[in-house]
Amino acid sequence: MKILLDTTYLMPAIGVSVKGVPADWILRLLKKENQLAISEMSIFELSAEGAKYAATGKIPVEKVLQGMKAITSDDRILKIPAYGEHQLKIAFLLRKDLKDFIDCLIVSSALTNCEILVTEDTSILELQTVESFKQLVETHNSKFTIQRSAETLISLA
Repeated sequence: MKILLDTTYLMPAIGVSVKGVPADWILRLLKKENQLAISEMSIFELSAEGAKYAATGKIPVEKVLQGMKAITSDDRILKIPAYGEHQLKIAFLLRKDLKDFIDCLIVSSALTNCEILVTEDTSILELQTVESFKQLVETHNSKFTIQRSAETLISLA
């Protein structure tokens, strides 16, 4: 199964703890028979968050760089471009239902390339109740679902 992880789940790699997300859960998921993927937009978001924490002295710059390198250089994690024409078209359609365009690009990357998007973002999770989103899923990837991490971790990790 191909699973796209939202940026939240990458945060422990740069030293930011996330409630309910074990620091080693990406490593545990990589041991399973799943293909993990991230959107290039998540790499951008992760670096922006890392810069914020490093600038305030909460996390050493070296820790952020080490975590970024671990994620970007791991060939077991598929990096999905966010700016393909197909992804952009879908992201533009999602924009009417999601206020954050970066989230639109992440959802679009997942919808066009994966079976599951794992997120904690309430606005993304709520998309599943929106009729226009249901139609996008039916048209572009009828096997696609969005799940909250706890549910996914129990079944996959």
